Amino acid sequence: MTSTQRIAFLKGHGTENDFVIVPDPDGRLDLPAAAVARICDRRAGVGGDGLLRVVRSAVHPEARAQAGEAEWFMDYRNGDGSIAEMCGNGVRVFARYLLHAGLIEAGDLAIATRAGVRRVHLAKSGDVTVAMGRAELPEESVVVTLDGRSWPARNVNMGNPHAVAFVEDLAHAGDLYTAPPFSPAAVYPDGVNVEFVVDRGPRHVAMRVHERGSGETRSCGTGACAVAVATARRDGVDPAVTGTPVTYTVDVLGGSLTITELPDGTVEMTGPAVIVAEGSFEPEWLTGALGA
Repeated sequence: MTSTQRIAFLKGHGTENDFVIVPDPDGRLDLPAAAVARICDRRAGVGGDGLLRVVRSAVHPEARAQAGEAEWFMDYRNGDGSIAEMCGNGVRVFARYLLHAGLIEAGDLAIATRAGVRRVHLAKSGDVTVAMGRAELPEESVVVTLDGRSWPARNVNMGNPHAVAFVEDLAHAGDLYTAPPFSPAAVYPDGVNVEFVVDRGPRHVAMRVHERGSGETRSCGTGACAVAVATARRDGVDPAVTGTPVTYTVDVLGGSLTITELPDGTVEMTGPAVIVAEGSFEPEWLTGALGA
């Protein structure tokens, strides 16, 4: 940490996938992985599944190339401090913060992420729709194994990697504190988000998820998109072939998300995003906690 002033933060969530939001428009804060992990600690810190650092694209080395399209960069970190390419619920909360802070108006905007620029629409109803890009469906076969059971998993990439397994009962996912084993390991050299999915009705599924770097979370936006695409293919539906959008409701532990795949391959996610608190903490608390 380099700042000697109190550091502002906010707390927000999207379908109960919760985040600490740290405004840093000029990119002056140094937030190493250990600092992020301490901030996200639910007992010794603020608590959150991850951290959203709000930085102008023009001042961040990873986002400068996107500055012409998107003024703001979502520097997303997992709860353990590791860097992630993308977070669907995080994008919605990030957009809600920008509106809350008076930095944008309701309507359409673009947000820079490590997975590329994401187009967002903030509706007056409070819901936020994010164009999540196109799903990639790598051909490598994957098997997820847990507590003596094994399932084939669909390999889906939404800017970050996912393994989607259809199961008979969500309880078969166990406690999801630790990452479910998968094979072959070479398919996901940097780890993977694993979704367990059951059917709830026509175009309606429910899921639980282990997010790499965070454990089980109440919701995962990119995971819900991966699940919708994997379910559509399982159901024999491909909008690129039919020319008709397909929409699934995906229930997560923290609520429901609406996922639509368009004929051009774009996946849109719609759901709520809420700011619940604001505050600040002393940098000395963080440096002291880290033994600095």
